[in-house]
Amino acid sequence: MKTFNARTYLYIAGSGIVIILLLALFTLFIPVSHADDTQFIYVDEDDTQDSVLNKVSAFGRTTGLSILMRHTDYGNHIRTGRYAIEPYEGAFLVLRHLKNGQQKSLNVTIPEVRTMDRLAAVLSKRLMIDSTTIADALRDSAMLQKLGYDTCTISAMFVPNTYDLYWNVSVEAFLKRMKKEHDDFWLGDRQAKANRLGLTPNEVCTLASIIDEETSNNAEKPMIAGMYLNRLAQNMPLQADPTIKFALRQFELKRIYRNMLQTDSPYNTYRYEGLPPGPIKIASIRGIDAVLSPVEHSYLYMCAKEDFSGTHNFATTYSEHQKNASRYAKALNDRGIK
Repeated sequence: MKTFNARTYLYIAGSGIVIILLLALFTLFIPVSHADDTQFIYVDEDDTQDSVLNKVSAFGRTTGLSILMRHTDYGNHIRTGRYAIEPYEGAFLVLRHLKNGQQKSLNVTIPEVRTMDRLAAVLSKRLMIDSTTIADALRDSAMLQKLGYDTCTISAMFVPNTYDLYWNVSVEAFLKRMKKEHDDFWLGDRQAKANRLGLTPNEVCTLASIIDEETSNNAEKPMIAGMYLNRLAQNMPLQADPTIKFALRQFELKRIYRNMLQTDSPYNTYRYEGLPPGPIKIASIRGIDAVLSPVEHSYLYMCAKEDFSGTHNFATTYSEHQKNASRYAKALNDRGIK
């Protein structure tokens, strides 16, 4: 019978250790992801070690990651965030990102919405903050005061651009970032133009928001801006239909009737002269720039064209305006628009 000497036993033991090490290295350094492109996991405040592993398992291997997590006490040091897992990354690298909070930012676009509740709903779909938290912050007078706004003017702080943000940004940090972006947007030429018009940025945004609701035709916006500025200069009520819709919170209205003009609201520009207390939506950049660079003319009235092109007929006198309004009313009746 063949016997094994000590060298043979050492060889067998050493081979076994090598195999174990190779398997360990394979497990820990083989790419975690099965996918050919970057995958993302979102770790929130409710996540546990097991739930994080479960999220990774949707597209990758978790054996190596699970071993490392157990031996590094990851479960007690979970950090929220949006984490990218590249196709080439092994468990060591993935865990390092998770433990150190090395997350990837994302692009968040501020939409031109009519209400702050709607803004909260949109943002909650892109950020970790829930819609209630955002909405409550946008109604928090003390918080808004620190930013220089109130519940009527806060929409003027938001510039509808796309911003690079971290998914787990806090609501306080988010609002401070938006304030900085607002200040940068107004720095220089825009502020100088507003000063020449005798308007504050909030007032410019308020007028721009009305113009945005009057038309989606960007080319016509400077013309409408000139008309409203003429009215303001002569202390005439703006008589802007979009402000009635905002006051009634009936944004779907196709026609404004005489009884609606009696609505007692500071946003009713038929009853109250000057600008309303704040914007009726987040104003577009094209709308803001239209107010800052208006077309100079003598028009005081406008009415939507009867061809429903989205543009307007302008008039200098009220009698001329009545003719335009009659044509538009007939067109509405002919189409059965109530």
